[in-house]
Amino acid sequence: MRGLTIIVATSDHDRFHAALTLASAHAALGARTRIYCHGAAVELLQRGDGPHGPLVTTALETGVKLLACQTGLADANLSTDRLIPEVEMTGMVSLLAELADDRLVTV
Repeated sequence: MRGLTIIVATSDHDRFHAALTLASAHAALGARTRIYCHGAAVELLQRGDGPHGPLVTTALETGVKLLACQTGLADANLSTDRLIPEVEMTGMVSLLAELADDRLVTV
């Protein structure tokens, strides 16, 4: 099965919820699955008991990789120690370079 890379383009909670749900289902089928939070969407990856906590846990347990935009972190003045520990930092160029034959979805 082809991989799936989801770009979360805004800090909208409903869109992030949809991305987590889709990613978890895809990863449960055994395929590579990544969620990349771009720009202001990096705020959704902060530690804490936010509304998405259980879904984030499920996503991580099924193998979803959570990725944060380096530029978005700088723009939001967020340090990596404020993020969920499993979050990896990357940039758009690296994300696209590693896309391979993944499906690309933007929410």
